[in-house]
Amino acid sequence: MFRKILIANRGEIACRVMRTARRLGIGTVAVYSDADANAVHVAQADEAHRIGPAPAAESYLNIEAIVEAAKHAGAQAVHPGYGFLAENADFAEACMAAGLVFVGPPPAAIRTLGSKAAAKALMAEAGVPLVPGYHGADQDPATLAQAAAGTGYPVLIKASAGGGGKGMRVVAKPADFAEALEAAKREAAASFGDDRVIIEAYLDRPRHIEIQIFADGHGNLVHLFERDCSIQRRHQKVLEEAPAPGLTPERRAAMGAVAVAAARASGYLGAGTVEFICQGEDFYFMEMNTRLQVEHSVTEMITGEDLVEWQLRVAAGERLPRGQEDLALSGHAIEARIYAEDPAKDFLPSSGRLVHLRLPAEGPHLRIDAGVREGDEVTMHYDPLLAKVTVWDRDRAAAIARLGAALGEIRILGPANNVAFLAAVAGHPAFAAGEVDTGFIARHRADLLPEPAPASDQVLALASLAELLRRREETEARARRSSDPYSPWHLTTGWRLNAETHIRLSFRDGAREATVIVSHRGDGYLLDLPGGRVAARGELEPDGALLADLDGRRVTASVLRHDGDIVVLVPGGTHRLRLIDPLESTLAEEAGVGRMTAPMPGKVIKVHVAPGDSVMRGAPLIVLEAMKMEHCISAPADGTVAAVHYAPGDLVEEGAELIAFESEE
Repeated sequence: MFRKILIANRGEIACRVMRTARRLGIGTVAVYSDADANAVHVAQADEAHRIGPAPAAESYLNIEAIVEAAKHAGAQAVHPGYGFLAENADFAEACMAAGLVFVGPPPAAIRTLGSKAAAKALMAEAGVPLVPGYHGADQDPATLAQAAAGTGYPVLIKASAGGGGKGMRVVAKPADFAEALEAAKREAAASFGDDRVIIEAYLDRPRHIEIQIFADGHGNLVHLFERDCSIQRRHQKVLEEAPAPGLTPERRAAMGAVAVAAARASGYLGAGTVEFICQGEDFYFMEMNTRLQVEHSVTEMITGEDLVEWQLRVAAGERLPRGQEDLALSGHAIEARIYAEDPAKDFLPSSGRLVHLRLPAEGPHLRIDAGVREGDEVTMHYDPLLAKVTVWDRDRAAAIARLGAALGEIRILGPANNVAFLAAVAGHPAFAAGEVDTGFIARHRADLLPEPAPASDQVLALASLAELLRRREETEARARRSSDPYSPWHLTTGWRLNAETHIRLSFRDGAREATVIVSHRGDGYLLDLPGGRVAARGELEPDGALLADLDGRRVTASVLRHDGDIVVLVPGGTHRLRLIDPLESTLAEEAGVGRMTAPMPGKVIKVHVAPGDSVMRGAPLIVLEAMKMEHCISAPADGTVAAVHYAPGDLVEEGAELIAFESEE
């Protein structure tokens, strides 16, 4: 076994690999960009080496810098994690040329299977069913447009060299093809250094089921069953589970056999995933990922195996720890990916400082893989994955219940996040019934992403109680510092000189104003809320954790002050309330009419318009790139472009005015 390995990645996967390495007594070397100098994976490694500036192209995609760091550290092997260079044959060859073991398949297998086009050609030779489409080498736009027409709309444009939804576009009609192709190629080049694409027929209600395979250098090859990854947004997975709901043992065996045959035909070594798209009783080969998958944790939970340990042992020349007959399914596991993104804004990535972060405690039924900690900065440079929550139980229903409970314990303040959205998916009746496919989120969008509701009486009660407890603590602290600690001005009982013995707390909740009348009582407060009176008492910790008693019912929450707001974090969502100071006049809020602003920090990739241009509602104006994905800013109405403030290549902050726009409406 190796004495020391370098992990050529960042975030939760780097931490994940280190966890197994520590257990095996293997030393770990981290690499980091300037943006990650204080990151968790750097702190957890035995040693760390800087490899470049924040942009991935100059750091985590810098082959020469990473290989040099491994040599300088005296590492014997390099684990690529997933993403970045994990499926880059040139990187694998560079490691081998430097005398380092690449913890992954041979470069030839990466080239064949890492290219969707080459992999499909190999599968076609092996007789594996393929989705109709074009997988050829000719990348001329006219050729690709002709292939799309021959396949029949709608079609799916997909990056040939990678996955994760990057470089992927659904095109409904020929008129949209050229623009979608250009965007897909740009995104593919930025993410994988390769802008080649393939064209496939777009299936209307498919499931995404993948098979985990593993091969050693002694001719042994097994599959570790399947994962259902159908719950997706923007063609990226957000919930994965194993085993796949409703999959029969016969179909599982058939798909497993095809996956093993595909891997054997390519001379595979190490961990890999054969991905299928399924509709009805049919399944089609989609692609093969020549690396460990983000969702490998669900396979580990249902098999009891450590796939990173398997990777290291196979790379060191050992045989697979288990044969096919030794592997068995046990229970059900579900993984939820916690992202810094805003589901209400089409899942746009979000950035900023993690002001408050609380994740549930791990145990036999719950696993947490996190790459961030409280106080870390989530930047625009990398994928916005914060953590993964994986649950296990004896059956699917029990696992779903555990997932809902775990998500209810998560508290995040800072960037927007998808925790409430994930909880809505996990709690949806259609998900419980196993009615899953890649259109699940779009089909149930109204249920999963409802319009923001006014703060409930419970939220108002928690905000009020926390504010009252903070005021009491501040008053008591002043009394302790005072030369006259027994002055009536230090009382916290609600006493007022020549005044009523109650307090009025008014909150601004979006456009609504809500008032709570507070009366003191010996052991707490009486709160007159919009919906009635509640007796409240509780304890507030310095970190914002609130244990409340509301009419005898125990409620836990986190209530924090942030940017002038009172932020209430409870299961099901985050609520921001502004406590209105009665001595201040109401200020008019900025309307923002005529200003097109950046919804997140990023880089301008393309500008479609110039000052003076007349545009129609929905016309593309400017394209931003953030966290490896492109986002198009469109015209909100018919109108005229008054000014364009940024050019391609410029970096912009969230809220920056991109375009001055004069609406005709």
